[in-house]
Amino acid sequence: MSVVRRATLNTATFVLVLAALVGAWELYRWIWMTTGWTHPFVVDDTSMPHVYVILRALFRHPTTGIGDVLIVQLLRAALFTAKEAVVGFALGASIGFLLGVVMSQWRVVQRGFLPYVVASQTVPILAVAPIVVVYLGSRHVAPWFAVAVIAAYLTFFPVAVNTLRGLQSTDRRAVELMQSYAAGRWAILWKLRVPAAMPYIFSALKVSATACIVGAIIGESPSSIQEGLGGYIVSFNQYYTLSPENLWATNIVAAALGISFFLVVVLAEKLVVRRAPENVA
Repeated sequence: MSVVRRATLNTATFVLVLAALVGAWELYRWIWMTTGWTHPFVVDDTSMPHVYVILRALFRHPTTGIGDVLIVQLLRAALFTAKEAVVGFALGASIGFLLGVVMSQWRVVQRGFLPYVVASQTVPILAVAPIVVVYLGSRHVAPWFAVAVIAAYLTFFPVAVNTLRGLQSTDRRAVELMQSYAAGRWAILWKLRVPAAMPYIFSALKVSATACIVGAIIGESPSSIQEGLGGYIVSFNQYYTLSPENLWATNIVAAALGISFFLVVVLAEKLVVRRAPENVA
């Protein structure tokens, strides 16, 4: 299949799925409002606005009519949040990769650190975020970097675990072959194990690409950052009953930002991993 044909098919599929989701939203809304059903929740213009109302809100002024329309404000906020997320993603992915490499090379480190790595993800991010913000603020660290650290917190875990799994999943026969040629531990690691683990690592990076957006948005709240999407979400949440479409519109932009990060990682994967996992090594 040619590149153009594949791109056309993917675009058509995306449009059809999007149309189906919009249709399902409107159909669900119509059925619940006409029948008066209240389970699992009451459906009205506040809980489920029309899709066209949400889209129309993007091109209106959110409050007084002064300044830029909402879409311009949200895109500006998305760029600010993206800066925090990119730094957090890079920081968390680097730490996760190095931690996975270290744990794969020394079993004692794996047995000692892996339980704490897992336990770190059982602590709610809402509890971690204020601690990070207050501590780094006392060190005179820029608030946006504190948010990046929170994004890194959600990024490093899947990368560390998948890197460890990928490095330990290398074909034993390939390892024995390199050992028969007197290859050392580090030569086997970088020339065999890491290339073979790339599909695992990129799977984790795709998960982390969206998780770092969530971490950045959540971290903006205790940091009192108003320039990012988190600030807009908090603000519009306070006036949700009056203008629910503004919050829904902000959620759409946040979702689009997460999808953009995901697609960047997918593109990087296509450039780096050109073959099936069994052929990478």
